[in-house]
Amino acid sequence: MRRAHRFRPLAARLALLLSVIGPGIITANVDNDAGGITTYSIAGAHFGYGILWIMPLVAVALIVVQEMSARLGVVTGKGLADLTRERFGVRVTTIVLGVLLLANLANTVSEFAGVAASLEIFGVSKFVSVPAAAVLVWLLIVRGNYRTVERVFLVASALYLCYVAAGFLERPDWGVIGRALVTPTFALDRDYLVILVTIVGTTIAPWMQFYQQSSIVDKGLKPSDYAYERVDVVLGSLFAVFVAVFITISCAATLHAGGVRIQTAKDAALALRSLAGPFSGALFGIGLLNASLFSAAILPLSTAYVVCEAFGWESGVSHRIREAPVFFGIFTAFIVMGAGIVLLPVRSLVQLMIASQTLNGVLLPLILVVMLFLVNDRSVMGDRYVNGRVLNALSIVIVVALSGLTALLVATSILPAAR
Repeated sequence: MRRAHRFRPLAARLALLLSVIGPGIITANVDNDAGGITTYSIAGAHFGYGILWIMPLVAVALIVVQEMSARLGVVTGKGLADLTRERFGVRVTTIVLGVLLLANLANTVSEFAGVAASLEIFGVSKFVSVPAAAVLVWLLIVRGNYRTVERVFLVASALYLCYVAAGFLERPDWGVIGRALVTPTFALDRDYLVILVTIVGTTIAPWMQFYQQSSIVDKGLKPSDYAYERVDVVLGSLFAVFVAVFITISCAATLHAGGVRIQTAKDAALALRSLAGPFSGALFGIGLLNASLFSAAILPLSTAYVVCEAFGWESGVSHRIREAPVFFGIFTAFIVMGAGIVLLPVRSLVQLMIASQTLNGVLLPLILVVMLFLVNDRSVMGDRYVNGRVLNALSIVIVVALSGLTALLVATSILPAAR
């Protein structure tokens, strides 16, 4: 009896954790989208295991940034767009909103391009796969409620284990990988710098802060849930980077070893199929499809949250269309535009993907500075939940480092175009 009584609080805490968990895991993992998978695939194929040292640092930065976002949502019960408007006014909010809309539309197009590319590996035309994916994503959000949508998203997060399986199938040298993860290497090479910066930029994106905070508000989490939501953020961030590491390992063990150069995640899947066997290629292709569908739902949803919060309109997945017509209208418009552009006779969507990364780079420093101001404002957070000195120092270092890296990303994206 005593033993049962002793374990009862633990069981209760575990049940509470499971009820809270979701926003952190979903937000971190959805950023392993078509663009992210392409980035990690190119990193592994072109630079091998030597690029892995950046991953632990990215994990720390991701945890710190997403934890601040979660804390803002739990404590205030408001989304980031709402808090930005209240604290900084309409002008700053409008600027942020304009850049975010452009970046999110470009990102949404790249996700539907990922759907097309992943199913073309299995012989399915984009004129079949993209409309079907658009309808599926639309029905999930419009017809579902928050609990149903979150469960589907959590299952989608678990399917990223396809990349872990693909990594093990290549039988890499784990001793070499272990040393690469803790041994920084650096090369004054333009391509190396670009991929290094892009890894950071694709792992920590501006839309993530908006979506996670809005999701926390939509779920109804309170300050009493903060400790559990922090666990959610840490687990989600670590799992997302864990998957990114295995995507890199898969391509490093086969493509880099074979001297294969790629430009897209589809190239990686096809090359893996020819070098490592059909099962590895199929796993990689399934992972790309899952990631693209997942992100094609989240990015329009994040955009709808942001716009509605900024202007005070009703929002939330659990509402019906008649209760939140603007929210679902924006979501639908982004789905239609994102899928429609992919179906146009466009020769290459690579430039659009580069443009979306550039816009993310422009916006990220501004969003991080806004978050730092908000999370240190005692009138917003109270005395208990503001940043402490150590966390503030770490946050400032991360903001400065990310700002410098994203400035470099923007420069390397613009300069080639200017030529």
